[in-house]
This record gives sequence, C-alpha cells and structure tokens, in this order.
Amino acid sequence: MRRLSVVSVLALLLTAAACNRTNPGGASEPRAVPSGSASRTGPLLSYADTVDHVAPAVVTIRSSQRVRTPQQFPFFDDPTFRQFFGGRVPRGNGGSQVEESLGSGVIVRSDGYILTNHHVIDGAEKIQVDLSDRRTYSATVVGSDPPSDLAVLKIGARGLPVLELGNSDSVRVGDVCLAVGNPLNVGETVTAGIISAKGRATGLSNGSFQDFLQTDAPINKGNSGGALVNTRGELIGINSQIVSPEGSGGNIGIGFAIPSNMAKNVMEQLIGKGKVQRGMIGISIQNVTTGIAEGFGLKEAKGVLISNVTPGGPGDKAGLKTGDIILQMNGKDVADSNVFRNQVAATPPGTEVTLAILRDKAQQQVRVRLAELTDQQALTQGGQGGGNEGGRLGITVQPLTPEIASRLGVRAGTEGVVVTEVDPMGPAAQAGLQAGDLIQEVNRQPVRSVEQMRSALQKPGGSVLLLIIRGGSRVFLSVPLD
Repeated sequence: MRRLSVVSVLALLLTAAACNRTNPGGASEPRAVPSGSASRTGPLLSYADTVDHVAPAVVTIRSSQRVRTPQQFPFFDDPTFRQFFGGRVPRGNGGSQVEESLGSGVIVRSDGYILTNHHVIDGAEKIQVDLSDRRTYSATVVGSDPPSDLAVLKIGARGLPVLELGNSDSVRVGDVCLAVGNPLNVGETVTAGIISAKGRATGLSNGSFQDFLQTDAPINKGNSGGALVNTRGELIGINSQIVSPEGSGGNIGIGFAIPSNMAKNVMEQLIGKGKVQRGMIGISIQNVTTGIAEGFGLKEAKGVLISNVTPGGPGDKAGLKTGDIILQMNGKDVADSNVFRNQVAATPPGTEVTLAILRDKAQQQVRVRLAELTDQQALTQGGQGGGNEGGRLGITVQPLTPEIASRLGVRAGTEGVVVTEVDPMGPAAQAGLQAGDLIQEVNRQPVRSVEQMRSALQKPGGSVLLLIIRGGSRVFLSVPLD
C-alpha cells in the first residue's frame, strides 16, 4: 500500500488503498443481475443479488519479494508496528528478508486475466491469486503501467466469472456504489456508499494521469485493485487510494477509484501490446485563473494556457506559442489542464487533432499530429545592480548574468530578470513568487532589465501577469495588486 504525507490544516495523509475497474474484453457474457436488485427508483432494501453477481469476480492478490536488510528486528511480528510498513511486512533473518504485500483484483476475462493496481505488484518476485471459491493460482504479470497505477495479471484458469464493464462517464455524483475487496486481510468484504465527486486528481500516482471517482464507500489497506461497482453490478472503477488521518491509514470516507473508461484503455493496451502508448503535444499547460484571464484581456476564465512549448515537438512544429490559450480539442471544450492532459494521452500517437486556440484575443485553429509520450516523460514532465519593486509587487530583482544563469541552471541565451528578494507580506509572495525565479515577461511584455520591468509595471490594472522560469519549467503567475 502506497502512502504520501501531506501537510494541511486537517493533517490528512494520502495513501494507496483503493478502487479499480475492469473490462470483459472478449470474455463470455456475465450473468445478468436480477432486475429488482438494482433499480434507481423506489426503495431498495438489499444489495444481496448485486453482491452475489460481483463477489466471485473479485480476488485477493498476495505478492512478495526478497530484499536485503542490515538486520532483523524482533518487533516486526508485533501488530502494533505492522501498520508502519504499508501492508508490506518484512520477514526473515540475516542479510535478506521477504517483503509481503496484500491487495485485490478483478477478473476481466474468463480465461484468467485480472486487473489490479501497479503498486500492488510493483517489484514482486512471486504473485499468488486467491479466488472467492478458495482456489489459489500463481500469477504472471502481463503488463504494468506506473503512470496510471494499473497492471494486468494472468492465471492458468478458464471459465472464470467476470464483471460487465460500466461507462464511468455516465456515473453521476450521488449514485450509490459498492466497494469489494479484501481489506486488512480480513477476507472478502463489501461496503456501500455514494459517488462523492468526479474528476479528482490527488497527485499521488506517478505521472498524474488521474481522473478519479471519489467515494465514501469504506475502503482500507488491501482494497487496492478491487472493484467499485454500481447497483447494477457493473464495474465503474478500480479502488486505488484513500485519504486518512496522518499515521493511521484508516478510512474516513474519502477514497478514490480509477474510472472504468480510463482503465479499459490501459488494460486493452497492456493485454494487446504489453505496454501503453500515449499521445503528446510537447507543451506545458496550466489552468486559466481569473487573474490570468484579466492579464490576457479575457472576459472569463476558460481553457488552458500554454506556458512552454518544447522546441522541435509536435506543438512547436504546428506553430503553437507560449501564451496561447487552448479552448477546444476536436470541437470539445477544454475543461481544465488535468482533463486536457488525459484527453491527449488517451489519443493514439500519430493522430492529428484540431485545437481551437486564442492568440492576441483572436481565435484560430491549429492542427497538431501527436507524438508518443515516453515513460520517462510521463513520470517527470554586470553594472547590474538590483532594483526594488517593493512599492507594487514587493520584490527585488536584478538582470540575468552568465554567472547567475549558471547557478540557476538556465540555458545560455535566456533573458530576463532574477528575483533576489521577496517581501513575505507583499502581493508577489502571496501569489507564490520566490527568490531565484526568473521573470521573462510582465503583462505579456518581454523584460531584460530592471528599467524594462519598471516600465511594464506602469500599466494600470488590478493585477500583473508574470511569465517566470523556475526549476527549468515556465509558468504564468497572476499577482493581484488590490
């Protein structure tokens, strides 16, 4: 089970614990759920018929790997300490030990294909699958995709029960859902809740190809890779993560499932090709906020803003520029940066897409032929005194010299002014500007000196739009001056 601490007012911890979805993909037809068991209208007193249909297709996955360790600690067998190992319990003596992991999975094809989370089997040397009828099989990895946190396993069995794949796009907030898996190794368990939200991105999974369904159906460690189903018994998600109080790892009613439509795309590619291919434009994007919209002279905040274009990439070849705002892709409105990134990634490399963009307040269309996103890209994506801008932004800047450029790791030929000090009470600090940021534009005007920056800041308005470089990435910041 994967865990990530987050400092927040509620001191919440994001940990893997989760929901997953599956697709029959050519399997034998799943048996139908009795019509009276899953009606959306009228009183429903029991989900027993739905559970009878779903439960046989959900499995327990046990994985293990041998790791080297300097010494064996006697308290590993104490249950009080096991919670600190995220479901992986080290065992053994001497220079090596066995690390064990528990998760769940969903049978997606009757000939033994199983969908689960990547983090359930990551690094495993041995994988065992326990069926609900108490049969046990050894499993092999067909393919695994860290950016989506999905994996497909294969066991040597046929005639297995499978789940019908639901359409996660049609799921509505407020719909009743059931989570099925083996939490905390207590045995197969069913819990009920509702869909609390859609389109969530937690930032926990590598690559952040996320479009989670959020649910309050109780899920805990061991539920990872298990099924989230609707009351018709259709698979709508793969349980993947939970939010819990820091250090506890327990459920507080905030869980996340990978939607079935995303899982279907990944699963079919893993089964068919053993890997996932994703489209790429070669740009960095960010959401258009109210402040950024004002800086670009827009009446409303919509679309996504291009903050950087990779030289020689598909976007560069198509003529996209930093500062362009993407409004539509293939005629469909672009909601936000996360949704757009997922849409591009789900489009096969080599496909030509049409983008409606806004440039200099004029709308135009650009055709881009997508390249393939690599796994590595998916997992990363003098007399020069300073000038004090404390009166407006609350920062001190100086021109970029070759020496400063070298220290900042900035490419030769880059121009701009470097932030040397930030007033913690000033508007720039509140907007997130930091010492060491390189400012390239102010209100869409290039700046190469302190004087040019002062001149650009003379423009009246309630905010200032900055284009900065930080850590090798370019990003727009809107600094309110009210």
